[in-house]
Amino acid sequence: MHSDPLVIAGRTFNSRLIVGTGKYPSNTIMADAHRASGTEMVTVAVRRVNLADKSKESLLDYIDQSKIFILPNTAGCYTAEEAIRTARLAREVGLSNWVKLEVIGDEKTLFPDNIALLEATRVLVKEGFVVLPYTNDDPIICRKLEEAGAAAVMPLGAPIGSGLGIQNPNNIRLIKAQARVPVIVDAGVGTASDATIAMELGADGVLMNTAIALAQDPVAMATAMKLAVESGRLAYLAGRIPRREFASPSSPTQGLIGSAAGTSAPRQ
Repeated sequence: MHSDPLVIAGRTFNSRLIVGTGKYPSNTIMADAHRASGTEMVTVAVRRVNLADKSKESLLDYIDQSKIFILPNTAGCYTAEEAIRTARLAREVGLSNWVKLEVIGDEKTLFPDNIALLEATRVLVKEGFVVLPYTNDDPIICRKLEEAGAAAVMPLGAPIGSGLGIQNPNNIRLIKAQARVPVIVDAGVGTASDATIAMELGADGVLMNTAIALAQDPVAMATAMKLAVESGRLAYLAGRIPRREFASPSSPTQGLIGSAAGTSAPRQ
């Protein structure tokens, strides 16, 4: 699969699986899960990182930055101003000029505030950020985010942490069909089959956290997710057979002796 890399803003990733850093039982298990997943990019909530006292232990100490690219995110931000300020802080302390941009609009559902998200995207792109916005599975807002300069669009599969899987597969297809930037399905994945479905729909990658971190065995689930993403991508490239309303025989009967379409078989 290394001959089919994911390219975002000119940067190449051999893995199409992006993993988070929250909710793990321990930082050690997190590091083990990252290795098992084969990921080359992990998201880090800027507000969870101790940026003031670098002498204290940080989750960054458990990320092999020689192999894994850190993608800061603005998790927990509810206004465009707050998200912009958080992204600037991440860049100033040397984390990255990339940002997974989140602007939450509702505390219960954690759905994005797409108006504020679009506003923040425009500002940060003008300031030189590589912006990957987390948004609804809405083809219109995804198109507007791309037009605003987003380096990728990240529509949700289902609400964050819900594990419901891909709720609107046709929306993901529509978003992918119109996009000229990578489409990363973000949020809602619960198990390996959900990741495979996302990739089979044509998504360029999948971002997940809870499905791995809160699994009974996070390391085993990370391995499953790696294989699921690779399998789904390969199936998408291979091209599935058309869906049919009726059966189609695996062994065609045309030309067979004694078939209903041909002559009767000779007596022995």
